[in-house]
Amino acid sequence: MAKAFASQGDMSEKKITFEEVGEGLWAFTAEGDPNSGVIIGDESVMIVEAQATPRLAHKVIEKVRSVTDKPISHLVLTHYHAVRVLGASAYGAPEIIMSDAARSMVVERGQEDWDSEFQRFPRLFEGHESIPGLTYPTTTFSESMTVYLGKRRVDIMHLGRAHTAGDAVVHVPDQNVMFTGDIVEYHSACYCGDGHFADWGNTLDNIAWFDVDAIAPGRGDALIGKEMVNAAIENTRDFVESTYRPVARVAARGGSLKEAWDACRAECDPKFADYAIYEHCLPFNVARAYDEARGMDHPRIWTDKRDIEMWEQLQS
Repeated sequence: MAKAFASQGDMSEKKITFEEVGEGLWAFTAEGDPNSGVIIGDESVMIVEAQATPRLAHKVIEKVRSVTDKPISHLVLTHYHAVRVLGASAYGAPEIIMSDAARSMVVERGQEDWDSEFQRFPRLFEGHESIPGLTYPTTTFSESMTVYLGKRRVDIMHLGRAHTAGDAVVHVPDQNVMFTGDIVEYHSACYCGDGHFADWGNTLDNIAWFDVDAIAPGRGDALIGKEMVNAAIENTRDFVESTYRPVARVAARGGSLKEAWDACRAECDPKFADYAIYEHCLPFNVARAYDEARGMDHPRIWTDKRDIEMWEQLQS
């Protein structure tokens, strides 16, 4: 029986957890599905990551309303991927924040990414008919910006390329907690299909420099305590390096994409095969690593057609 492409066969409901990671700071997690974050200020609330559809966003809103009735004033989107941004309209936030680079990627490839991700992961697009269109920010920044939710300071920063060229992190200094988007994962595969392998480790170093007490990662459980935080950062580093290293060796000798796939599986399967969305991510990770190893700095745009062509090539 042929393997299902990406996560087309994953239709099982995931258990939602809503965990406080600092005073007034919450992580919405769902067994390896995309996470969202909640930052409660004096008079209003900031959400980090929108979910893929307004219907799924309402699951986050329901949890928010279980802990506060303050209005949602800000929505931060750490990058441009459809599963993170297309639920934005549900929050009614007057301010939607992205990095300049993330916004440029919405312009360049937002529709293609939407079409591609819809095909890859149908369960995450529950209620897709309610999506009003692509999500654009009202506010952008180049390197950093600060938002005050009353007295609570929130720093939004671009610390380097990793999962995408425009990744943002959100740091709340009064609790020393960070929301990292998909730069850091916990017991979940990193999606590297639009990533920058050569930069990812340096960006992880920049996150580690903050020596935070907790992280709400892009996928997986909330990371509470420095030991868990540091372990997740190093595990993410190992995943990224273990993906790129064997692919780069194959590319250096002029080997094929299929040979790179086999070499990556040989190194990564023993360590990461039980991680959430591992099988989903692997073909895209190998394809991007192969391109980067051959000198392609700017990731190619994924389309629903390119997805299937790549999958068929790897299965041949």
